Formats: sequence, C-alpha cells, structure tokens
Amino acid sequence: MYKRTGSFLWNLKQFSSLVPTGRTVRLYPLGFCRSKIVYLNWNPRSLLDNFSNRIQSSIRCLFQDALIFKSGGDDFQTKGISTETVFPVDRPLCSRRLSFDSNHFLVADNGLKKNVDYEASKEDSFTKGTKPIPNICRKLSQECNSLSDVLDIFSKAPTFPSSNYFSAMWVVAKRMSNDQKRFERQLMFNHPAFSQLCEQVMREAKIMHCDNLLFSLHAVVKLGIPQNTLLVQTLLRVVQERINECDEKCLSVLSTVLEAMEPCKNVDVLRAGLRMLVDQKVWKIERVFTLQTVMKCIGKDAPVGLKRKLEMKALKELDQFSVLNSQHMFKVLATMNHRSIILLNECSKTVTSNIHGCPFKMLINILQSCRDLQYFNTDLLKGIADYVTTTFDIWKLKQILFLLILFESFGFRPVGLMDLFMKKAADEPGFLNVKSLVCILNVYSSLNHFCKCQTHRFLEVMASALTDSLPHISSENLLNAVFSFSLMNHFPLALINQLFQKDTINDLLTSGDTEKHVLKLYFVTVCLKLDAPYHKDIDLVLPEPPSKVLCPNAKVAKVLTSLLGEGFFSESVQLPHNYYIDFEIRMDTNRSQVLLFSDVDMVTCGTDIQRVAVLCIPKSAYCLGSTHPKGFLALKMRHLKAMGFHVILVHNWEMEKLEMKDAITFLKTKIYSTEALSPADKNLQSTC
Repeated sequence: MYKRTGSFLWNLKQFSSLVPTGRTVRLYPLGFCRSKIVYLNWNPRSLLDNFSNRIQSSIRCLFQDALIFKSGGDDFQTKGISTETVFPVDRPLCSRRLSFDSNHFLVADNGLKKNVDYEASKEDSFTKGTKPIPNICRKLSQECNSLSDVLDIFSKAPTFPSSNYFSAMWVVAKRMSNDQKRFERQLMFNHPAFSQLCEQVMREAKIMHCDNLLFSLHAVVKLGIPQNTLLVQTLLRVVQERINECDEKCLSVLSTVLEAMEPCKNVDVLRAGLRMLVDQKVWKIERVFTLQTVMKCIGKDAPVGLKRKLEMKALKELDQFSVLNSQHMFKVLATMNHRSIILLNECSKTVTSNIHGCPFKMLINILQSCRDLQYFNTDLLKGIADYVTTTFDIWKLKQILFLLILFESFGFRPVGLMDLFMKKAADEPGFLNVKSLVCILNVYSSLNHFCKCQTHRFLEVMASALTDSLPHISSENLLNAVFSFSLMNHFPLALINQLFQKDTINDLLTSGDTEKHVLKLYFVTVCLKLDAPYHKDIDLVLPEPPSKVLCPNAKVAKVLTSLLGEGFFSESVQLPHNYYIDFEIRMDTNRSQVLLFSDVDMVTCGTDIQRVAVLCIPKSAYCLGSTHPKGFLALKMRHLKAMGFHVILVHNWEMEKLEMKDAITFLKTKIYSTEALSPADKNLQSTC
C-alpha cells in the first residue's frame, strides 16, 4: 500500500513539472483539421500544494503569448494534417491580469469578478469552450448609441469574449438608417481601438464558445467589414476547424452567414462542410426555422440526394409549420431550386386559407418563387388575386401593377382585379410614368383583357399619356407600346407616325434585340393592313419572320379523315402575312356541305365558298385555368376572320381524352352549322 502511494505521488510530481497546456490537432470525419486546447482544470491541492501555482503561471503565460494561426496555402481542406506557420503576439490578450481557478476558467482581477463558465458540449464530449457572459451584448447595445461608443467601452476595460462587442455593434447598427450606417462604419474603421478588437477576436477564436465564434462572424459580415480581410478569413478558417461543434442554433447562424457572403475558397469549403454536416444531422433538427435556413444556404448546386432528404424532413415536420413557415417555404425551395409539388401544395393551402393580412412583400416573394419553380397553382393565384381585389383601396397602384406583371408571367388573368385597375388607371393617370404605361399595356394586351364599359376610355387615356411623353420616350418603349395597342386593335396615329420615322426605325434595327424588334414591327405592319388601313404608305422593308415547322395533331387528322374522307381537307396551310393553320376545309356558304379541294376554283367561285380554319390549340395559348385566348391567339383569330375564314378551335388536351367515336361527333358539331346538324348533334353542341 505504501509503495503504491509513493509511486503515485512520484508520478504526480513528474507530471506537474510538465507544461499543463497543450495543443493537439485531430482529423475529424468531415476531413477538416481543427485544433483543440486542452486545459487541466482539476485541483489536486490536497495532494500537492504548489501544483495550482504552476497552472496559474502557465495559463497567464499562455494568454500573454497568444497565437495567431495563418495558413501557408489557399486551400484549407486537405487529405492529411497540414503544417501551419505560427508566430507569437507580444500584446496580451486582455489589458487586465487573468487568474485561474478550478471552478472558473477566466476570472478578471478588477473586482467585478465577471466569469465565463467552462463546460463540455452535449454533442461532442471532447469539445470544450466558454459560454458568453449573460446579457453583456444586450447591455452594451442598450448603453451605446453608436459604434464608436462600443469601441470606447472596449478600449477602457475589455472583457472576454470580445465577440460581444461586435455583436453589440451590429445590434446598434440595425437601429440606424442606411446613410447613418455608412457614416458610422467609416468612424468605426478609423477608431484606434478597432484594430485592437479585431486582433483580440482573432486570438480568442480558437477558445471561445462556438456560439460566440459564429455570432462574431455574423456581426462582422453584417457590419460590412470586407470579406478579404484577415479577420474574416481567420474566422472562416477557425469555423472550418470547429464545424463539428455546431449544434442546431449554430447551424442556423452559420447558414445565415454563408448565405450573405460572396463565393471564395474558404466560403466554398465551409459550405461543403456544412452540407456534409447537415446530411449527418438533418433528422436531429427540431426547429422548422433552422431547417428552412439550412435549406436556403445549401445552394442550387447541392446534391439531389441532400435536397430530397431535406424535403422529406420538411414533409415530416408539416404539422409544426406555422403560417409564416408556409409562406417562407416558397422562397426556400426557389433558393435551393427544388420543385417539391407535395410540399408546395400543402403550403399553398395554408397560405390561401390565411391570406388576409399577408404583407405585400410576402405576396411578391411567393409569386416570384412560384414563377422560378414553374409551379402553377390556380387556387393559390386566385386566392391572392381575390384578396387584393377585396382590399383594393389599401394598396398603391404601383403595388397592384407589380402583382399584375407577375400574374401575366403565369398567364393568369384575374378579371375582377384587372377591371378595377383599369378604371383606377383611367381616372388617375398622373401616377404613371412611361415605364409603367408600357408595362400596363403589355399586361392587358398579353392577357387579351377587355372591359365593355372601360376599355375604350382606358386605351384613350393610355395613348394620350404616352403622346404627352413622346419627346422623352425611347424607341424600344415606343415600339412595345404600339405593338400592345395593335394587339388590342387600337391605333393612336401620333405614336404610329413617330414609330415609322427613319431615325426610330434605324435605331430599332441597329440596337438591342433586333430580331425581336423586327418581329414586332412586322406584326404592327400586318395589323395596319388588316385591321386599320393606314393612310400613309409604309416604306419599310423587313425580313420575313422565320417559318414555323408545323406538326398537325395526328388524332385530329385521323378524325377528319373518318368524318370527311380523303381530299376534303388540307394540312399545314401557309397563308399570307406569315400565318399558318393546321387544317383547312372548304364548304358552302351555309356550312352544310364540305367541298372537294380539286373541284373548287377559288378564282371564279371564291364568293360562294366558306373557308374554315381548324386550329389545334395547346393549353399555353389560353390564360391559366380558362379557355380565354391570350393576345397572340386572339390576334390570329381576328386576322383569319379578316381574311375570310371561319375559325374552329380544337383543344389538344381535350381531344386526346376522347374516344374515336366521341371525337368524330365533337368535330362534326364544330364544323357544320347548327341548321345542318341532326337533332342529336344539335343537343350535343348545346352541351359542349
């Protein structure tokens, strides 16, 4: 027994002669090298009285010779453990002396006895750090009115951890206007204590608690400190080393920071590490907010498997989604470029049922995200449109115009909202500038929207407002405006005359998207010939638009063959003015008899023949969720009628669903006039 006790005391004495602190490097599963400071914070005073004195002096020495680690290369992630250049810093970490106690890791000798508890992380037993001093950041932000005030307090009596000062400065900066922020930021850079604070944060980065480390990086980035500075890059490198220490809160902060940073090598490596960490911990995330923040951060180029795993986690947490979570999910999915129909449908239901009170910015984010994801939900769009229509008076007209522009990008036509806006724009045109006028005309012409009571007055007001701005309007805006007027069968002469000036035409044909300009000019000239014969000769030679390769609907061709027989219709017919039709049928004027093409002399008997144009129309040619034709289809139908055709529209998606017998009956009711049909066919036509 005595021998064992003596051996133990001898070994303890030998151990006490060693330096009680050490730095070890360990390679963790993510492949990042990180350092670990090991502190012997046990207290064997009952066995060896002078042991604590040795530790006190060692710890004091450690902080007086704090190390800054700087990589010799640009890439941090390596296969092995790389060596690092280490240099000592003569300036002490804190201006006050530090002492060591077994229960308190750092104790300030200024009488205030502020301390930082030292405890192990729940995730990794080997991860140790210091927790932030309670309420120190909040107290600083409440006491200070400027960034310089925070730096003044730091220069007088700095406390550990220094991250609190940057966090407090960011809280103070959030209360300022943009101009004041710029001014205060310049004062911050010029403050004599700013460089000292940066150095101290870099020294403490290796040992401060992971929360403080990430909040430091967050505050530094948000304050606008350049990303290529040593401070930011050092914090990024240390976060790389300690990424395995991140708990759920840290994941949220890190994701927010990375989302705000520009790509660089350290950011890219850290983002890759975050993806791998999220892949490991995704099922442990408890808060929906954290999950959505992480999903936004991983980026569009993240592996599909990770995106699907995050999608499944979000679906699992649907019961925990608040209304705000559902609203944000659209932006989250658009940011990560992942089109989850199930998730979008569920969130759409929540948004639609809680639409009242939804702010304008959120509505815009939802619509833009749906557009980016190519997600067309008629119920969601109708819910937003109805909400804005019922609360029309609380919105600014420019806000409603922005919504209408987004609705137009879906091909969605909110009738009630567009009628109200048309009346309001006609009554108060003063709020509109040239750009707004052109956008309004594009929306209404593209969606082919007319209101019996308001359209003529609305178009006159729009034309008058543009005519007043004619000296200041650009050639491209002028062309877009006249093109929109032409689609709506309205022809303001002042604008048309200005458009066909030589200078304007030369400008359009030599700048911008000339191919698009040529196509619009071509359609304007066609409208002037077919809809409103222009009193001046248009001395303009434009190249013919490219020919379209038509592939007529095979089922419709088969049905016409069964119904009419060979030689009684023609496929893929090209007409003047670059118009094409899928099928042409020639009938008598009463549309009771189909004529054989070879027996028809179009020159001598043209007045006794009714030409029928059969157009096979896809869903994209109609407004979303309806059979209301869009602008181009409406223009084509108008011009075909002007050329003497009777137009029949066949919906491709409906024809594909019909059996052959039903398809024949359907086309028969479309082709023949009511008088030429049998009673059964008349009844069928009345129900179609």
